[in-house]
Formats: sequence, C-alpha cells, structure tokens
Amino acid sequence: MFKYPEVKLVNLMTNFKIEHDRPGCIGCGACAAVAPEFWKMSDADGKSDLIGSKETKDGTNIVKEELEMVELKNNREAADSCPVNVIHIIDIKSGQKLI
Repeated sequence: MFKYPEVKLVNLMTNFKIEHDRPGCIGCGACAAVAPEFWKMSDADGKSDLIGSKETKDGTNIVKEELEMVELKNNREAADSCPVNVIHIIDIKSGQKLI
C-alpha cells in the first residue's frame, strides 16, 4: 500500500497579522472611528478591542490581541491613527513589521 508523505498545511490565504498591545491602549477611540467593522470600545474598561481576534491573557487581563487577514482594509488607517502606537501590522510572508 502506497503511503503519501506527510505534508504540513500552511494557510496561504492570510497575508497580514494585526497585533494590538492592549495594556498600552488609552481608549481614545480613533481605531473604532476609522475601522468600526474591526474595532470596538470595551464597556468594561474603555479600551479598544480587535473584533474576532485571538486573545492572550495574563490572569483575567487581555495583554495582546491578534488577527490574521488577507487584506488590511482600513486597519492601516486604524494603526496610523493610534496616538500611542499600540496597533501593529506584520507582513506574514516576510515577517516585516509594517507599522
């Protein structure tokens, strides 16, 4: 019986990763204003949340949010509008931090 070699599957559809360094967020709302389909303001603490993201927690506090995307859409504007630079965009293929 023929056995196929093991193949590691890679998601070729995602091009970018959005990272949100949530503890540094000051809750100004600029990201939610320019990209409301991706960002919302938390009722609990007034900081922004990246909708649909994978959360990394330290106890009960969210310390990082990550979301992989095919297109940036208006997340570039969200990152550019952040006055404390806590929204980062990484090109997955090259590993380069764009913002």
